[in-house]
Amino acid sequence: MPDENGDDDARRTPIEPPQEAEGPPPFVPEYDKPDAEGIHMTFDNTVSLYHVVRREDDFEQAAQDVFAYLREAQEQFPDWPRVLYVDIEGHRGEEGRFEDDFREFQQEFLLGALGTFFTALALPLVQVVNPGEQRNDVPDSLALGPPK
Repeated sequence: MPDENGDDDARRTPIEPPQEAEGPPPFVPEYDKPDAEGIHMTFDNTVSLYHVVRREDDFEQAAQDVFAYLREAQEQFPDWPRVLYVDIEGHRGEEGRFEDDFREFQQEFLLGALGTFFTALALPLVQVVNPGEQRNDVPDSLALGPPK
């Protein structure tokens, strides 16, 4: 609509030029879990690590298995973006909730301790994208034990 001087452009809001991006765009994985356990290069140039925790596995076995995949992935594909997929068979109580060990395995160990070594994690409890940079300084070994 023209203003009192007949000028259509006077009431238009100017369009701001696009802001320069600071760094690469955010990475959003497709969450396309591999068909088989192991380490897989995917179509989007990420490395997918898929592990199934078996009914007979305890916390320590599951932790060591995931850590071994992490070490192997870093050796085979140094510094490539990594996405961890985990399924857990059993390890649930009568109400269908995860037993304490395997809730802790997902929350404290995978998300809290190893989470920074992945670009994203798809776990039974949650799917998350690491808000920071993926760390690639993977330790040589994993030592588990009671808190000091």
